[in-house]
Amino acid sequence: MTGRAILRDHPVLVAGGGIGGLAAALGLARKGFRVIVLEKAPALGEIGAGIQLGPNAFHAFDQLGVGEQARAMAVFIDQLRLMDAMTAEEITHIDLGEAFRTRFGNPYAVVHRGDLHGVFLRACAEHPAITLRTSAEVVSAAQDGASVSAALASGERVQGALLVAADGLWSNLRRQVVGDGPPRVSGHTTYRSVIPTGQMPEDLRWNAATLWAGPKCHIVHYPLSGWKSFNLVVTYHNDAPEPVAGKPVSEEEVRKGFEHVHERARSIISHGRDWKLWVLCDRDPVENWVDGRIVLLGDAAHPMMQYFAQGACMALEDAVCLSHMLSSRDDLDAALEAYRSRRVVRTARVQLQSREIGEHVYHPAGAHALVRNAIMRSKSSAQFHEALAWLYGGTGL
Repeated sequence: MTGRAILRDHPVLVAGGGIGGLAAALGLARKGFRVIVLEKAPALGEIGAGIQLGPNAFHAFDQLGVGEQARAMAVFIDQLRLMDAMTAEEITHIDLGEAFRTRFGNPYAVVHRGDLHGVFLRACAEHPAITLRTSAEVVSAAQDGASVSAALASGERVQGALLVAADGLWSNLRRQVVGDGPPRVSGHTTYRSVIPTGQMPEDLRWNAATLWAGPKCHIVHYPLSGWKSFNLVVTYHNDAPEPVAGKPVSEEEVRKGFEHVHERARSIISHGRDWKLWVLCDRDPVENWVDGRIVLLGDAAHPMMQYFAQGACMALEDAVCLSHMLSSRDDLDAALEAYRSRRVVRTARVQLQSREIGEHVYHPAGAHALVRNAIMRSKSSAQFHEALAWLYGGTGL
């Protein structure tokens, strides 16, 4: 029996009901496969705040059949704006208008993570080939060459033809496939807040994804949800030793890492409410994403730092690529290898460059920062567009 026939006769299991997992489920279902999504949480939802979406995300939305819905809840910004947090002066900006959209065939936008997750959740819930299960954490898997069995934390086993590991940074299945230990703790602590637009200083309500870059720290803000709110994300390289996720913190703690920057940049923090912190983690790129009937996707395959704003975009591209390869090849092993080989180099490049951007654009000090400013100011928007063509022109295929 061919690989494609096996997948059509047995369900594909997807471990993880985040954006990547739901995108994979939707992509596979649209290609004619039956899918069971196994999510460990008691309800399907998404925590966090805003995320940025390059044109490559919209290429993926269209491939997955949710382009119209994604565009309806996105805020299309005019610029990527880089500010010097020490002087409060603009270093440069990248125009995202007509020339950018023409070059890449799609816009740049910002969205609330929950809104984006909701687009995929509704599409999956409405698709007759997708079954969504909660309180179903996949802790391990066993396979016999003809099928794979996902072992749940409850003790139940779920049988399928293929298991897509979309279970995130702390993936149980990556441990089984790669075995590379815990994620790398970066020492960078991010604090997040979402505030009503009326609480954002009027002179900073820019239709831009704005980055205030300073020594070992930065501040990012942009509008969300039809301009009803602003996303605030501030990051401090404080050598945090242990991973932390979603811990509530006081404004006083947030401000500690920003006492050395210009008052205009620092004052943005005072407008935040209900701050929560995450200690950022990633992993080194690896080549082995496939083990028999188990295949990695999204953060389980290539977790990355936030500095390229491509984590969700890469997961969406993965979903497009995997569903295409599985539907266009009769041999399952060949389809999985085609997916792996198409995605490994691209995602590894984004992982590694995300680290470099953090060091050389977001957090330099002194002469290092002066070099950054000089280089960034020397480039036109057209030159920036050219430099980003390898990334934003991609579709995942």
